[in-house]
Amino acid sequence: MVIKIDNLVKRYKDLLAVDHFSMELKEGEILGLLGPNGSGKTTTINCILALLRYDKGIIEIFGQEMKPSSYNLKKDIGVVMQNVAVFDELSVYENIDYFCGLYIKDKATRKQYVDEAIKFVALEGFEKFIPKKLSGGLLRRLNIACGIAHKPKLIILDEPTVAVDPQSRDYILKGIQELNRQGASIIYTSHYMEEVEQICTRVIIIDKGKNLAEGTKEELKRMIKTGETIRLNILNIDKVHLDKIAALPNVFSADYADETLTVHCEQGRHNLANLLGYLEQNQIVYDRVLSELPTLNDVFLEMTGKQLRD
Repeated sequence: MVIKIDNLVKRYKDLLAVDHFSMELKEGEILGLLGPNGSGKTTTINCILALLRYDKGIIEIFGQEMKPSSYNLKKDIGVVMQNVAVFDELSVYENIDYFCGLYIKDKATRKQYVDEAIKFVALEGFEKFIPKKLSGGLLRRLNIACGIAHKPKLIILDEPTVAVDPQSRDYILKGIQELNRQGASIIYTSHYMEEVEQICTRVIIIDKGKNLAEGTKEELKRMIKTGETIRLNILNIDKVHLDKIAALPNVFSADYADETLTVHCEQGRHNLANLLGYLEQNQIVYDRVLSELPTLNDVFLEMTGKQLRD
């Protein structure tokens, strides 16, 4: 077991930020930690890293209790936080060398690791650049290189793709998967649900400091009521028809706004056929039919009542 948290409690005076939270990170996983702003994600991460004192609970990393003085554990941990943490006055190479040097003292080994990190994040040719000369995407890559150059076994990535272009985002996500293939176990937080769908092997949903649900993406989708969402463009539809659609088999809600009919259904074999049959029988003209299986966004919204991206 890479991380085991049992019954973690953290208070800020009257605010219960983490409420008897428990979780595990198994070796070889990319674990998505999802929650709205203020859900307790960052507080939990800071407790894992022994950057915060907590009121109750146990945190173990690699089978050992994590403490502020656990330097033997910290050398195997890499952290990439949302806010870029590099030295503005140092070059790309010097930044990576500095952070790698916190853990790797042998100069020859450190040079090898720094060169490998630069190649891994594709910053060749930018070694002498200072951070303010880099684009947003390249700066994020530098931030990642500083966090992973010492080849940690556990990597914590807190929204590493914020405010980067699609090309850099794709490069970063593929890099994370490659780190995982090379043996790193990863905790990944993001407000981009499609990223979690793409790379995470298991997901935990946290809200108000509590572990609301966890499992693989498929397991989480089976936990919710929504089995299928159908959307159609319709110029106009009155409330009588809307109510009758909501009463069709397996349908539990039907909404109409901006010339779009959205129908949420439980799992069923003939949901789309039943809906289209009703519309055709009542001569209701429609186009652009879209049927979607549940997504992680549906899971998140149903369990928390909130959109992930506020």
